Amino acid sequence: MKPPLGVILAGGRATRMGGGDKGLLPLGSSTILDHVIARFEPQVAGLALNANGTPERFAELGLPVLGDSIEGFAGPLVGVLAGLDWAAERDADTIVTVAADTPFFPCDLVARLLLAAEGMAHPLVLAATPRGAQETKSMTGSGLIRHPTFGLWPVALRDDLRAALTEGLRKVVIWTDKHGGREALFEEAGDPFFNVNTPEDLERARDRLGAEV
Repeated sequence: MKPPLGVILAGGRATRMGGGDKGLLPLGSSTILDHVIARFEPQVAGLALNANGTPERFAELGLPVLGDSIEGFAGPLVGVLAGLDWAAERDADTIVTVAADTPFFPCDLVARLLLAAEGMAHPLVLAATPRGAQETKSMTGSGLIRHPTFGLWPVALRDDLRAALTEGLRKVVIWTDKHGGREALFEEAGDPFFNVNTPEDLERARDRLGAEV
């Protein structure tokens, strides 16, 4: 299998932050999105950003900006589809997605997703953590919490995903379960998939960054 391409999902409306682009908020000497790129870019064969609206606001990043092909802010699967279509144009087999507001995800995320996908005809894996701080995420029967914006996705299933979204599907795990998706377990101390949703979260991220320096 070819090395995956990477897609940063930034297509949400950030309503709990008052709107705008959460990824462009300052964190340390740069932005949240700069931290995401620094962690993600070494792990993938190429990188793009899924975002809606005027792409010029991300010009300094030097990344392709992929808009949703289905209107209405229909959730992360629409961003995944945009990434899969972009990857298909580059003859890639898979993409890995991460969220634009999650600056502390593991630096070996892609390797561990790929390991969990060994033997799958269509590699489809979501990151998961033990039940704990983020119980609002998608819970499996075994008590794992799946993180739907952090996954390995096969280009071969993009038309199936397009059809499901057109029919109204919005919940990520319904689609991944249908195709025998797996989980890759991450048990790091703290919350490796902590995301910045509110001004209070941003302060927590700044404290955490300071503690890691």
